Formats: sequence, structure tokens, C-alpha cells
Amino acid sequence: MRLAVDAMGGDNAPKEIVEGAMEAVSQLDDLQIILVGDENKITPFLTNSKNIEIIHTEEVITGDDEPVRAVRRKKNSSLVLMANEVKEGRADACVSAGNTGALMSAGLFVVGRIPGIDRPALSPTLPTIDGNGVLLLDVGANVDAKTTHLVQYAVMGSVYAEKVRAVDKPRIGLLNIGTEDGKGNELTKKTFTQLQDAPINFIGNVEARDILNGVADVVVAEGFSGNVALKTIEGTAQMILKLLKETLMSSMKTKLAAGLIKNDLLSLKEKLDYSEYGGAGLFGLAAPVIKAHGSSNARAIFNAIKQAKYMVDFDVTNTIKTTIETMKLEKE
Repeated sequence: MRLAVDAMGGDNAPKEIVEGAMEAVSQLDDLQIILVGDENKITPFLTNSKNIEIIHTEEVITGDDEPVRAVRRKKNSSLVLMANEVKEGRADACVSAGNTGALMSAGLFVVGRIPGIDRPALSPTLPTIDGNGVLLLDVGANVDAKTTHLVQYAVMGSVYAEKVRAVDKPRIGLLNIGTEDGKGNELTKKTFTQLQDAPINFIGNVEARDILNGVADVVVAEGFSGNVALKTIEGTAQMILKLLKETLMSSMKTKLAAGLIKNDLLSLKEKLDYSEYGGAGLFGLAAPVIKAHGSSNARAIFNAIKQAKYMVDFDVTNTIKTTIETMKLEKE
């Protein structure tokens, strides 16, 4: 299996990207990685080149670039060349920690969509109290969505949860303002009805406050609400951790207490660590495309690569394709 990785994407590129790639080829069987980026900057960190090759380019899409324009104009950028490796069949999947909008554009214009999927969904896995994690989609690939799109998100999320996260009969919830049937706006009401007839284990509406409680394995939302929910969760987690740190460092007494529970605090940090969940999948594309967090360290890149590999190993793309083909969705 060959995976293409954007070596220049992200805040910590190329060092953490290269180190994550080396860890991946050393731990994962039957894996070859194509690092796309500036060879002169990659090589100093590439202490073991076994099963790793480099495609050299000095052009980079930055976080300040307008996504669609950058993909069209910077055809020799590391991100676009990475996507092109997948398009041309020289790689089975790709991973980037770079510009999210540009990666989505490259996914659509270069990699292409699965037949029958109208719009892809950006799909991160978030930590939950039970430690199993919850897949939330869409979190911003499309801020406007129709019922058909949400049903497709539910199917894609269900396939991913079952195939990659090994969840038996994953529970699919619809993000809404209440758990009762009939709640929400016209979009969620219509989606609720269609999800009841979809080939998934639909458990009904889910409120945002319950997302991290493990009430569902997959939570479906249109991109606007999904992004608001994600950013609220991220901001709340950061605030709590900051307040906790300030409290524990506020006096000698609390510092001593912090020393006594140091291992417990480290365990809590690990449970909240995004790097253990890989990246956000761009579901609905013709091959696995993984968006790693912009501040990813080597461990996060390793898990994003592992995530992409599992999607290929378990044939997630074709499973989504065949499932969608058997469905008759009402078009709007």
C-alpha cells in the first residue's frame, strides 16, 4: 500500500510530518509513504528512508492562500501534487495537515467524489467519557446542506465507524435542539424521517450537550451547526484546562496537591488528546483523504496515516459506494 503525505503542510512541517511518517512505516505492515515537499528541508529529518520516497517541490499552499484559487494556480504545490498521486493511482490515499479549504478543494477537483455522493463531509473523531470516541460530521465542508446530504453523511459515518473503528451496529444520532421526535427546523424534521428508513442504526435526535457523553457513535449535522458545535467543544475544553492549571498553580498547597495527582492529570490529558484519534476524514471522495490537525505532532501524523491505511485496508470507499447505490433517496 502506498500513501501520499504532504510534508510541508501544518505548523510543524516538515519535522513532525517526517518523524510521523518514519514511525508509521516502522510500525505498520505493508506500507510505503510518498513524502511530497522540499527535499532539502525534508532530508535533514529523514534518518531512515526505508519504504519512504520523496517527490520534490518547493511550492507550498499556505494558510493565508484562498483555497480554490491556490489549488488552481499552485499546481506544483506539495498539497496538489499529493492529491494528484492519488488521482493517477500511484497512491491509495493521502494525508495533509495543511490548509483545510485547499485540501477540500483538491479532494473535490483532483481526487474526485464517489459516484452518488453529492457533497463530501469533514469528519473528526472526538473523545468521549467512555473512551470510545464519537464521529461528528459534517463540521464545515458544507455550511448549507439538504436532507439528501445529511442522509449520505449518516451512511458514510456508519460505514466508517463499523469498518475502521470496529463498532458493531454503530448508533447514529442527528444533532438537534431536542431529543423528542418532531423537534427542529424543516431540514432536521425531514432528515429524521428519512434516516428512519436508511440502512443504519438510527437512534434519533441528539443534543449538543450529550455529544461527548457517548450517547451515539456517530452524530450527523449540517456543516454550520457541526462547526459551531466543534468549536464550542474545543473552546470549552481549552478554558477548563486553563482554569484547572491556574487553580493548581495558585498556591503552595495546590501545587503540592497537583504533585500528588500528577499521574491522574497526565491520564486525563491523554484522554483529551486529539493526536490519538488521527485526523478528520473527508468522507465521500473517491479515495481516503485525511486532514490532520494544523498543529499536529509526529504522533498525530502517525495516527492520521494509520487512519488512512485502515480506510484502504477495510475498503471503506467502495463500501460507501455500494451502500449508496442501493439507496433510493428523495432528491430536493
